[in-house]
Amino acid sequence: MPNRLTGQSSAYLRQHADNPVDWQPFDDAAFAEAARRDVPVFLSVGYAACHWCHVMAHESFEDPEVGAYLDEHFVPVKVDREERPDVDAAYMSATQLLTGQGGWPMSVFLTPDGRAFHAGTYFPPRPAHGMPSFRQLLEAVTEAWTDRRDELEQAADAVARAVSGQAEDLRTALSRGAVPVPAAEGGPDLTAVALEVLLQEEDPEHGGFGGAPKFPPATVLPLLELAATGTEEQVAGRARDLLVRTLDTMRASALFDQVGGGFYRYSVTREWSLPHYEKMLYDNAQLLRAYARAAVREPGRGYDRTAADTAGFLLRELRLPGGAFASSLDADTPSADGDVHSGEGAFYVWTRAELVEVLGSARGTAVADLMGVAAGRPRPLHPGRVLGDEERALWDAVRPELAAARASRTAPARDDKVVAGWNGLTVTALAEAGVLLQDPALVLAAEEAAGHLWEVHWNGRRLARTSHAGSAGRSIEGLLEDYAMLAEAFLALYRATGATTWFERARELADVAEERFSHPAADGGDEGPERVWSDLADVPAPLLAAGSSGRAGPLDDVTPSGTAVLAAVFVQLWALDEDERRARPVPSLLGPLELLAHRSPRGAGRALTVRAELGSPPAHVVLAGGTAEDKLEARRAVGAAAVLGVHVVDADAPGAPGAARGKEALGGRFTVYACRDFACRAPVHSAAELREQLEGDGRLSRASRP
Repeated sequence: MPNRLTGQSSAYLRQHADNPVDWQPFDDAAFAEAARRDVPVFLSVGYAACHWCHVMAHESFEDPEVGAYLDEHFVPVKVDREERPDVDAAYMSATQLLTGQGGWPMSVFLTPDGRAFHAGTYFPPRPAHGMPSFRQLLEAVTEAWTDRRDELEQAADAVARAVSGQAEDLRTALSRGAVPVPAAEGGPDLTAVALEVLLQEEDPEHGGFGGAPKFPPATVLPLLELAATGTEEQVAGRARDLLVRTLDTMRASALFDQVGGGFYRYSVTREWSLPHYEKMLYDNAQLLRAYARAAVREPGRGYDRTAADTAGFLLRELRLPGGAFASSLDADTPSADGDVHSGEGAFYVWTRAELVEVLGSARGTAVADLMGVAAGRPRPLHPGRVLGDEERALWDAVRPELAAARASRTAPARDDKVVAGWNGLTVTALAEAGVLLQDPALVLAAEEAAGHLWEVHWNGRRLARTSHAGSAGRSIEGLLEDYAMLAEAFLALYRATGATTWFERARELADVAEERFSHPAADGGDEGPERVWSDLADVPAPLLAAGSSGRAGPLDDVTPSGTAVLAAVFVQLWALDEDERRARPVPSLLGPLELLAHRSPRGAGRALTVRAELGSPPAHVVLAGGTAEDKLEARRAVGAAAVLGVHVVDADAPGAPGAARGKEALGGRFTVYACRDFACRAPVHSAAELREQLEGDGRLSRASRP
């Protein structure tokens, strides 16, 4: 009998719709039912691409006896952490406090009002490795709820206080050594400070940061890129070297799908040799952007190839009807009759014998040696180093054959849930890559996705976080990050196309985000750094009971901090509209960054990037009069800088930004104004003259120089 998960936007929830468990989504009705029956809530949190979530589901949640016991003694609630990061964050804090660790699937037991009193992650169907079986756990919790209720209530109170205290402790810690923002000139050089820490944290033997598991440092790559283009030569050189080492390591490793393009979620080994095979939209969007920008900064290193392969993966395997993008591909390949390629990562791995079978003895053996496939069990293909010219020629010749052979295997499942913020990251990446790689098809794909998001997720007042099959009817309101990332995406499209519709939509989203997610601090006013920001416009009552305030902060996760992205949006709006009011929210969005720069720059890469950008005065090229061809030629003269640092504004377009004010076609002729820090050079009348100005003014051309 289907439960309440039928028809949900989340593939993860729909996967459990036919379990013999009366699952409820996380909503008021579920907690009201728990209160009416006076039973605990069993909260299970996971996501569609999670291997151990599938294992526990098969072992326990598909068991009718377990389901009957759950339904009798609990209200079972299932949550997709990608759809509800607010729920995941609150109860992950509780789980870590109770157990000293976390992970997914996350299993939490709650009072009917939402306070956690017991938690864990995966539980086996039978006792093993010192762990009770899931059924034993359920029986123990039921007994405690019946016989020792007061103790559980006291524990729940203590956990809620601790969760609340964790957030307060972080805010207190961050307040120490606070640096005023945007006063970039007088304070310490936080970029240089952060770079020193990153160099110390780099794995000197295998590249990247930290040990195993090793994740792609996507959110800190923009900071390295910005530092590498700075005016301090020593800092710039060291940042460039670190950036190049990191990009080279990842693209040559098993983290990158050498056959089909795109990056896996992380490596389970320090040396990047064995990936965890989930492919996530947010990782690939951020890494596409990084490699596309590096392709311009570092020509000839092959980054354009990695960017194109990643974009191809996104368009081929994650793009949905209507143009938006699915959330992920599963790590597991479902078993099929006669298919030996089933299980975690099975779609992607090869044996030497399989390579020989597809490519023939000589080429198959050569490719196996090149891609690190020894005799024995199947392995992912990766060279572990950047290929030489002859090696690259061999790989280019055989790759289509391997891709065709792999296509005959059963593919991993796809989570078709559309997440607004992650799609915003993807639109930004595609729009920029289309300009930087000179591939208009990528810009068109970005426009189609953005149009779909505006039509389906935006109702004129609120932004929906998720949708499925073209409907956002069951979605919660978007988080701060959804508004911010989609606004940034619209600005990226404006910079790529010059269409003011995207600029106007970005401004609209930013205005609503400021209204919905901020309020004056108790001891402050309506302006300046006294504003307080929340991740949620409205915090659900169970999360408040659990100790969550919904307070936003500058820390990145696998995606950049929503407050940092919104700060970047306001900085761009300030530059385009030449309106100081747009910059006022930035200090409160970025918060105090000195402590993070010294201790954990990987946790605040985007915020540190935005703060550093405040030290670079905005640059504009304003076009007035002339023909469409004149303006197209002028945009071509600006080239990559239109994405990397110079705003190109068409003064004649309806709804043009404030930077166009007072810029007219002189004498009825096509006129171009090249401006920096709100001061313009002498107007010129052709793309050729503009090109000379850009080449002759180091400050204007710095954004696009290699």
